[in-house]
Amino acid sequence: MRVSSSVFASFCLILELFGLALFLRGFFPVPVKSSFSSKSKLSDLPAEPLAGSGPNSSKVPPPLFKRVVIVLIDALREDFIFGPSGKNYMPYTRHLVERGSTHSFVAKARPPTVTMPRIKALTTGSIPGFIDVVMNLNSPMLHEDNLLWQAKTAGKRIIFYGDDTWVRLFPKIFMEYDGTTSFFVSDYTEVDNNVTRHLDSTLKRDDWDVLILHYLGLDHIGHISGPHSSLIGPKLLEMDDVLKKIHAALISKESEGTLPNLLVLCGDHGMSETGSHGGSSEPEINTPLVLISPAFKRKVGMEKPGVVEQVDLAPTLSLSLGLPISQNSVGRLIPGVFEESSLRDQLRFLHLNGYQLSCLLKDSTLTYQQEEGYELFRVAEKAHGNWMKLYLEGNTSEVLTNMGRKVLRQYMEALRAMSSALSKQLGKYDMYSMVVGTILLVEMLLLLLLAMPEALSRAAEVDVPVGSALVSLPFYLLCLLFAALHVVVCTSAGGSCYFCALPWALVFVAVACSSALLCALVAMAARRLAQGTRSPSKSSSPGWELSELDVLLLMGTVGHTLSLGASSFVEEEHQSWYFLLNTLCLAVFQDVCRKYFRERRRASQGGGSDSEGDEPLLPSGKDHRPLTSAAAADDPDSSPLANLGMSKGSEKWLALATPPLTLACCRMLRSLNQTGIQWAHLPDLSHWLNNGEHKLILSVLSAVSLMLIFALVQRRCSAVSKIALALGLLGVYSYRAAAGSVLFPWQHSSRAASKGTMEARFVYVFVLGILFTGAKDLLRSQLVSAEARLRSRGLWEVYSGMVLLVALLLRAHNLPTLACCLLVQSLMAQFIWKRLHYDAAQTTIMHYWFGQAFFYFQGNSNNIATVDISVGFVGLESYVEAPAIFLTALSTYAGPLLWACHLVCYLSSERDSRSSAALGHGCYCFALLRSVPAVFYVLLVTALRYHLFIWSVFSPKLLYEAMHTLVTAVICVFFTFMDQSPPSSRP
Repeated sequence: MRVSSSVFASFCLILELFGLALFLRGFFPVPVKSSFSSKSKLSDLPAEPLAGSGPNSSKVPPPLFKRVVIVLIDALREDFIFGPSGKNYMPYTRHLVERGSTHSFVAKARPPTVTMPRIKALTTGSIPGFIDVVMNLNSPMLHEDNLLWQAKTAGKRIIFYGDDTWVRLFPKIFMEYDGTTSFFVSDYTEVDNNVTRHLDSTLKRDDWDVLILHYLGLDHIGHISGPHSSLIGPKLLEMDDVLKKIHAALISKESEGTLPNLLVLCGDHGMSETGSHGGSSEPEINTPLVLISPAFKRKVGMEKPGVVEQVDLAPTLSLSLGLPISQNSVGRLIPGVFEESSLRDQLRFLHLNGYQLSCLLKDSTLTYQQEEGYELFRVAEKAHGNWMKLYLEGNTSEVLTNMGRKVLRQYMEALRAMSSALSKQLGKYDMYSMVVGTILLVEMLLLLLLAMPEALSRAAEVDVPVGSALVSLPFYLLCLLFAALHVVVCTSAGGSCYFCALPWALVFVAVACSSALLCALVAMAARRLAQGTRSPSKSSSPGWELSELDVLLLMGTVGHTLSLGASSFVEEEHQSWYFLLNTLCLAVFQDVCRKYFRERRRASQGGGSDSEGDEPLLPSGKDHRPLTSAAAADDPDSSPLANLGMSKGSEKWLALATPPLTLACCRMLRSLNQTGIQWAHLPDLSHWLNNGEHKLILSVLSAVSLMLIFALVQRRCSAVSKIALALGLLGVYSYRAAAGSVLFPWQHSSRAASKGTMEARFVYVFVLGILFTGAKDLLRSQLVSAEARLRSRGLWEVYSGMVLLVALLLRAHNLPTLACCLLVQSLMAQFIWKRLHYDAAQTTIMHYWFGQAFFYFQGNSNNIATVDISVGFVGLESYVEAPAIFLTALSTYAGPLLWACHLVCYLSSERDSRSSAALGHGCYCFALLRSVPAVFYVLLVTALRYHLFIWSVFSPKLLYEAMHTLVTAVICVFFTFMDQSPPSSRP
């Protein structure tokens, strides 16, 4: 069946979209939710178990505490209290932990360790997923059953001060509140003062039952300067004074005969060694939990804190206040809180927790009766009933006490097993849907690659052998095989599968379509292979021949794609890119040696140089036409090293030196920022430079880097843009000096650092001016005779404006990374890509490889904790969502973005318009290979990062790779298939 290229491309894109939807459907597990009423009620609670037919009680034990104060310090690491520095950072809190009436724990937070999911975990007892990372930017109202809703329903009066995420999650819960934005990380003083200023008046009042305080200053300091900053100590001392004030006020309010009060100190998440959070490293997931109340026994010395899950706090507080546990909670009671209660009350608390977990287990697991925890709970409940019978009969012997303690242990073991089983539900994926979606995407990729030569022909049609496939024997055999596999998977699957719930008629259609598609794919591959074997000289053009470099680029891209099937390769993906980049430099060095020494040998033998009479439509690596100095001088995209009057010999040695110099730059940048997962904690050159003792060295290095940036960028700009660029780079240094990162020669290191708002805005003015100048030149080039030089200069001025903006956003120690990026671009453009005449496909893939490597040279990784959100507030005095998101994304993905933009500028400078148009004939085949990594990225990259390629757009982290596949496929397929002009020789 012959179809037009456009129809075929549309069909492939629809199936790619369907495959991605299937994969995402299987990747995100169904949340553990109860199917009963939306909220728990006291009337729904079960009665106490009782053996026999006697009456049993359904009452809930009375509350243990009158008031509860929750002090949540954002990004509070457990070592800030329990570590060696705890005595200096928080002396009063440490004294309470060692000698006071407290219970201390290390509460484990589940990834993603960002604020909004952690608040959900603390209030609902459930475990949010990675989709909540995106929702954290604009937290919607929480409709799920939670602790605060239960307290409000029970008549508790709740007051809140702090992070306004709480206000968005619980808009109608608080009797009184004052929210502060959590995103303006440059502020670490006012954001806490806005909370503390309410304390004195609130603590004197008696019209509240629950007080929640969420302090943000510590988290902001971490984002700005890391956990070892000199600002950490004073901030923790400030938090210690707050805790001391609250504790003293609660003690003074307690009177004889009333219930005691409870003070809870906790953190929502920790802080990585770089000061960020979001991942699963130990410093990020380990948070302190300190429960302070006169109801607890007084400590006699420092004890090693126990380990609990963060979700355990929600059921513990619920029952402590006489409230039902949230239906979707997977947490279990913290035993120490209830150890002073009577044995009957302790058993009743554990029974209520076990009943809630068993109900949730029934709703989430079809085979719940086979779960160890459910069986243990039934045994413990039966033993509890026997104990209750003896207890109500008045038995007071020691045997009854021992029996009760045995039941207590049985309940604890059942709670542990059920909580663990429910937590594992979040890690169960629908592998059936994921595998089907992956296979469908791979089939579409192969189909596009096989059909591309035919679609690029004069007819612009693709012959898809669907009709012959439907009447072939393999088609029916595949239908039987796929149907059998479907039955086997659905009958053996322990959990729910999306495909297993579909009607059989729909399943049959899907099996038939997949079998026909696979048969058509095999038939097209066999036909292409037969054509190549029969007449290879006619079936392939010189533009499609693969050189050694082509094989390296192809195998490297495919190999990197396959490597993402292992989580360890995802965690340390930078190692793959470093290896590929080093190999590429060696391959390029081989090409340079082959070009210059082979030409010299030919000249000495009288063979002359390569003929320049015939120029192919798409220059390949085998076409070594020398570029004259005059042409280089006229080229607006030429390197600043172009017009130095170099002889042919010096040009040769500079070309030979370019690959080794690139290797040296890459090796230096690897030592600058330690990245990845396993070795990210090791010291690197950036830590050494950011040490206060080496500020002078960092200042000199930053100044040299900025001067090098100006020298490399200014050559292709207009005079106005050169002046603006110079003043802008001076403003960049001034901004870093104002922020305290570097020093002016006349500035003392003891000078207090400011925010540098005015200096940053000074740079923004020049960035906008350069961008405006470049945009004006681009418009003039379209209106005035389509002048190529003007268009190229406009593109370069836009690029230089982006370089200036990136220089402002990058930390001072990363300015050498930007300088090396520009240096490598200039050397490769002048002495490699132009001199060796690499074609558009090879140049595109090289740019992509360099862009990916420079993403990791910046210190980024596939861990969301490496995202530096502080750059989103450069030059801002308050949180503004749009610029903050844009600046953060631009800084994070500066490497891929700059290399992609340089590719556009480089290709636009080609004087042969057909060479530029031929971009579609080669590079799209390689670019389509990015469709496959999209699947593995979404599956394995927990950071869920997003970045820029030449045709990509900014997208939310979660959906980036899916959007990347679709956008790349649209550009590659449609633009390529629409270019239907037949190949023509040079006139």
